[in-house]
Amino acid sequence: MAFETLLSPLKVGNIFLKNRVMMGSMHTGLEEHPNGSSRLAAFYAERAKGGVGLIVTGGFSPNKEGRVFEEGADLVSEEQIEFHRPIVDAVHKHNSKIVLQILHSGRYGFLESCVAPSSITAPINFYRPKELTHKDILKTIEDFANCARLAKKAGYDGVEIMGSEGYLINQFITKCTNHRLDEWGGTFEKRIRFPLKIVKRIVQEIRKEFDDWENFILIYRLSCLDLVEDGSSFEEVIELGKKIELEGANIINTGIGWHEAKIPTIGMMVPRAAFSWITGKLKPHLKIPIITSNRINDPFIAENILREGIADMISMARPMLADENFVKKTAQGRHNEINTCIACNQACLDHIFQMKTASCMVNPRAGRETELNYQDAKKSKTIAVVGAGPAGMTVAYIAALRGHNVTLYDERNELGGQINYALKIPGKQEFFETLRFYKAMLEKYKVVLKLGKFITAEYILTENFDTVVIATGVKPRKLELEGSHNKKVLSYLDVLDKECFVGDKVAI
Repeated sequence: MAFETLLSPLKVGNIFLKNRVMMGSMHTGLEEHPNGSSRLAAFYAERAKGGVGLIVTGGFSPNKEGRVFEEGADLVSEEQIEFHRPIVDAVHKHNSKIVLQILHSGRYGFLESCVAPSSITAPINFYRPKELTHKDILKTIEDFANCARLAKKAGYDGVEIMGSEGYLINQFITKCTNHRLDEWGGTFEKRIRFPLKIVKRIVQEIRKEFDDWENFILIYRLSCLDLVEDGSSFEEVIELGKKIELEGANIINTGIGWHEAKIPTIGMMVPRAAFSWITGKLKPHLKIPIITSNRINDPFIAENILREGIADMISMARPMLADENFVKKTAQGRHNEINTCIACNQACLDHIFQMKTASCMVNPRAGRETELNYQDAKKSKTIAVVGAGPAGMTVAYIAALRGHNVTLYDERNELGGQINYALKIPGKQEFFETLRFYKAMLEKYKVVLKLGKFITAEYILTENFDTVVIATGVKPRKLELEGSHNKKVLSYLDVLDKECFVGDKVAI
């Protein structure tokens, strides 16, 4: 399949994007890091160099009350512009566009000073928000406009207004979180005044302050499926989308599900592109381009979505963590070499929730571009890698990529190690992609495979390798409990590898 639609230009306002791939917003933790500016510059530069047409940064709050946590990132003053300029310059160097996401967390903020349209504590938070006064609301709208002005001054090509996922703007729109009886609550028309005023003020501010205001990209992230009780109806989504367009947004990004929603939206068990149908349902009602998102990690699926007219652009966040060269590989016909995001969330979202910087389980370089780089070897060595699981395959292909002669051993007749056990678990089919990627890399860099061979230390010594890497993995811990030797007690290897009978009634 050719990817002529995915790789074709898209006009947004007066700006032409070089293709229809957007790296969606993802908080990395580098936004608050002491060396965050240089590390984010390197991080986004790799994605721009890899061909992404448009990048959306992690969320920056327009004021102190909107931060995600106490020391969370915001953009509120001229002094902060210097943090952002290296990031923008690094992306522009590779002919890509970058916009800053303005995110006010509202009642999701993990801070005592969090605010909301109504004083209702979020089920995923323990801080009760303060209800915004009329004066507070007007000030918040001005804060959004100021943040957009600062972003433009820093060199960003535009901003994305975060109006989905259950953050502040979304909280104003829905009945479940807006119990106000004043001009900002009650009827749907009153509840949507807040997002409409924000878009209008940003447009006014940019037009007033900048001569090249026509080149400003204004994305509004619209919640198309709240997936919470008393969320917006689809008729309300259509109406809001139309009005956002009239106020001056020049592209709509569809958001799916609040963070408190009980329906999974981004986990591995969610089918690919499971929610694109809602984008397709909304698209006929808008004149401006529309972006679809969530669990799209494959160029073939992305191309088909665009060909079918479901959306005008594809947003992929985590897939750009997994492979910074996703677009370049697609364009060069090397899609079999794409390191596919498996939606495990272990090193991206889980790290963020633990206040660590985000990375990626299948790409350890993600977020470490200033410190983890694979340089050509000064002297080629012969290297033996014992164990063809994920660790062994990784060291084998990277060592070969650097110019070493690598032989990979495993006593089994197949590559993958314990990945092969994961493949047997329903809902973990994405691991097939990881195995496919490794096989492609080992073949590309000419790693010699010696499978089905049990290796001893004596054998390795006789082969005279310069370096030996032991990557033989782990074994299940032995249970030191009374009764653990009973034939009914099984380890995960007994079940997944030896395929021992389990039965209908099981305790795990």
